[in-house]
Amino acid sequence: MSPAHWIYLLGLAALIATVVARKNVVGLAIAGTFVTALVYSGSVTTGLGAVFNAGITAAKELLPIFVIIAIVTAMLGAMRTLGSDLMMVRPLQRFVRNGHVAYLVLAVVTYLLSMSFWPTPVLPLIAAILLPAAVRVGLPPLAAAIAIAITGQGMALSSDYVMGVASGLSAQGAKAPAGAIADRALVISLIAGVVALAFCYLRDVRGKILDPAAAEAATLDLAAIGEGAAHAATGDGGTRAVGGEGTGGGTATLTATGQGGDGEEAPSGRARFVAFAVPLAFVALLAVMLLGRFTSLVPGIDDGAGAPLVGGTAALALVLISVVANRRTWLQDCADHFTEGIAFAFRTMGVVIPIAGFVYVGLSDYSGEILGLPDGAQGPAFLLDAIAHIQPHIPHVPVFAAFAMLLVGMVIGLDGNGWPGLPFTGSLAGELGHSAGADPATLAAIAQNGASWTGGGTLVIWSSLIVVAGLTGVSVIDLARRLFLPVVTGLVVATAVAAVAL
Repeated sequence: MSPAHWIYLLGLAALIATVVARKNVVGLAIAGTFVTALVYSGSVTTGLGAVFNAGITAAKELLPIFVIIAIVTAMLGAMRTLGSDLMMVRPLQRFVRNGHVAYLVLAVVTYLLSMSFWPTPVLPLIAAILLPAAVRVGLPPLAAAIAIAITGQGMALSSDYVMGVASGLSAQGAKAPAGAIADRALVISLIAGVVALAFCYLRDVRGKILDPAAAEAATLDLAAIGEGAAHAATGDGGTRAVGGEGTGGGTATLTATGQGGDGEEAPSGRARFVAFAVPLAFVALLAVMLLGRFTSLVPGIDDGAGAPLVGGTAALALVLISVVANRRTWLQDCADHFTEGIAFAFRTMGVVIPIAGFVYVGLSDYSGEILGLPDGAQGPAFLLDAIAHIQPHIPHVPVFAAFAMLLVGMVIGLDGNGWPGLPFTGSLAGELGHSAGADPATLAAIAQNGASWTGGGTLVIWSSLIVVAGLTGVSVIDLARRLFLPVVTGLVVATAVAAVAL
């Protein structure tokens, strides 16, 4: 353990302390990157270069996430011009009868949409359609935010079962098939999510649901919420969330007319066609991917190919929707929607780049590039070395190994994203699994859940959790505080089950 190791660990500890203090950690991450590189190399120029290189490295690694969020958001924006986005999910409103049912429906719909499209791009759509209906039947906005965060930012993102990006990252070092990790991550995420949802329902939801008659007069000012989300201050350690685009004119109409009143215009045939064709295309894609994974009826899809397939489908849908909406201006419209999607992705996720860059300094796969080492030179692994230093003290028992991986994953997730460190947790799962006699794929899946639930948007307030808070009009600090105990309980229960059964 060199001085640079201790400086990096001190920076990581300072990062955790800053999290507890509910402050923004971007500046701390930049300073930590500089000081770590300076102490390691003894050169100020290397330290300065490392700050820039860390951002570039993090941006390159996270770019696929940014791009697919941008493409899907652009597609939804194109649908919004026709009103097809409202029509696509409006039939679901008929199932929202009271606050208790609304809590369940909001959770299920958020989970299904987030599994197919990823949670962040669909949040404005959910807030614009289902949220007003849920509030009108008595579900408190905080309860709605809890359901959305647990199922979207937690369950769907931690398994990432459809696109397979997370399991592909975990498999890089675990020397285990990405499909096996994905299967185990799905089971773990479902257990953790069900426990967290039940915990929150019993503690925060059941006793606070209004009677439907009393809630009839309740309104949700989503215009104000959208403005607040679009200008969310980063004083609470949050990113700038975007609600204006997802809660625009369609929301105002829905708020004024409820479940569909006389003030709404009759939908056009083009809007109906798009509202039917887009979900049908993604359902068909999902069916092909699942058939390829579990049967021999269709050729198997390569691990990690889900994101390109979904992204490519969404991009093609963006073009076709733009043509259907307006054949004369579709070229410009398509470009405008894509630009809005890119802006949305970077406003909601861009703040994680310097934080992820600091994490990458501790990973040997990236540290050489960040520190400017010659091509082919092995970079230092500050984080892996530190954990390897204490690894001999971890009892070589599968249960202890499982909970150790959960803790490591949650620490990795403090970057506000959760995924940049998955190659590292995969490597650790491979080593620890071999020595402890545990399944590496299971250990990698446990760490993946710990990292994703923490940094993906349920526990860390500078993650996309602030988007959920902004779109539902609740305090991100209150939301994170309410989620902490249920989510941690769910992860502990799921880890215990995985250690015994998987």
